[in-house]
Amino acid sequence: MVDMEVNQIQPKAEVQNLNFYYGSFHALKNINLFVPANKVTALIGPSGCGKTTLLRCFNRMHDLYPGNRYEGSILIDSINTLGRGVDPIEVRMRVSMVFQRPNPFPKSIYENVAYGLRLRGVNNRLLLDEKVEDALVASALWDEVKNRLFESALNLSGGQQQRLCIARALVTDPEMILFDEPTSALDPIATTSIEELVLELKKRVTILIVTHSMHQAARLSDYTAFMYLGEMMEFDQTKTIFTTPANKKTEEYISGRIG
Repeated sequence: MVDMEVNQIQPKAEVQNLNFYYGSFHALKNINLFVPANKVTALIGPSGCGKTTLLRCFNRMHDLYPGNRYEGSILIDSINTLGRGVDPIEVRMRVSMVFQRPNPFPKSIYENVAYGLRLRGVNNRLLLDEKVEDALVASALWDEVKNRLFESALNLSGGQQQRLCIARALVTDPEMILFDEPTSALDPIATTSIEELVLELKKRVTILIVTHSMHQAARLSDYTAFMYLGEMMEFDQTKTIFTTPANKKTEEYISGRIG
C-alpha cells in the first residue's frame, strides 16, 4: 500500500516494467518505480539485491559492457531513455553519477570539473571559467580550491575529492544525479559534509541514492524504495517505510532480521 501523498507527487522519472539481464542472469525483475522531482529517493536493501544495478540503468552505464540487456522503460520527462535511437552519452549528460569511491581524473581541479563541458565541445574560456566556478560553489568546494585550481585533483583529501566529483557531475546542468553509496569510503566528518550537500542539491536537481546505511536513508531521503532479490518490494515516503512498512520483508530488513 502506498501513501496517498505519494500518488500526488509529480515524478521526474518513472520506471515501467523494467527487467535487466547480465547475460543470462535475470538481475532485475519487473521493476516499477517513480522518482519524485526535486526530492531525495533512497534505494535500500541487502547486498546483491539489485540496488546499484537499477541505479546504473538510469544513465545507461550498463551499455558499456557487452551482453547486458534491458526490457521495459525508464521515462525521464516522458522520454524513454532506454529507447532505440536515444544517445547514451546524452542520457549521461542529463543524468550524472557519483560513485562509491572518489574517482578524480589525473588532471587539475579545473580540468576535472570542465571535462563534461569539453566533451560537449565547449572551449570558450570565459564560459568554462564561469561554469567551473558555479559547479565548485554548488558543491561547497570553491572556497577551499579557488586559489589552487590548476593543481592536481589527486592532492585533495578524500572528502574534497568526492565533492569535486559532485562538481564534475553538476557542471553539465543535469536533471538528475545518481549517488552510489557516496560516503561509504569517507570518514564521519566528510560524510556529514556530503550529506549536507545532498540536502542542498535537491533544490536544483532530482536525486536517487543507493545507501547501505538505513540511518543515512532516514536522514537524507524523502522517499525510500526497498529491494529484495532483484524485485521492488515497497516504495513510500521514508517516514512510512521506517515506521509502518506495508511489506513483511521490508519490516524484517528494517528491524535487522534479514540483510
